[in-house]
Amino acid sequence: MPKYLLSPIMLLTTAVLCAQEPVKKDSCDNSPYQLQVDSLKTIFSSKGYTVEREASMNMESEYEMPIAVPMKQGSVYAFVFIGDPSAKLYEVRMYDWNDKQVVYRNKDWVDAEGNIITYTFSPQFTQYHMIKPVQVNKEKKRLCGYVLLFKKVK
Repeated sequence: MPKYLLSPIMLLTTAVLCAQEPVKKDSCDNSPYQLQVDSLKTIFSSKGYTVEREASMNMESEYEMPIAVPMKQGSVYAFVFIGDPSAKLYEVRMYDWNDKQVVYRNKDWVDAEGNIITYTFSPQFTQYHMIKPVQVNKEKKRLCGYVLLFKKVK
């Protein structure tokens, strides 16, 4: 291949690679959730769980927020999603690495537990899992969400 053709191809490839930035989850003000978060940590701690990961995140109404987490076969995990109290619907889907849905939970705002979805899960394989919470609010487009991943201590 002539050298004068190689240079423009390399520039185009470099421009495309530089333009692809990873999706970053922006945190949001979690003070409205702090009492719920602290209570849930106390409850799960009393049941033998430790916090593996936690984060607040800005979300957009009706759009999933993908979260990849490593999980070990034989371990027991508890996942918690706290949505904006003004949202009308909350959903969490979890997929294994083969894109097979392994968990689905949903609630609407009239449920007794309100804006919190919790579930426990024990993976069949040691691999990453994709958790996708979503919330729907017709009045607000930007919402705050909070996630906690607990692991049972043996």
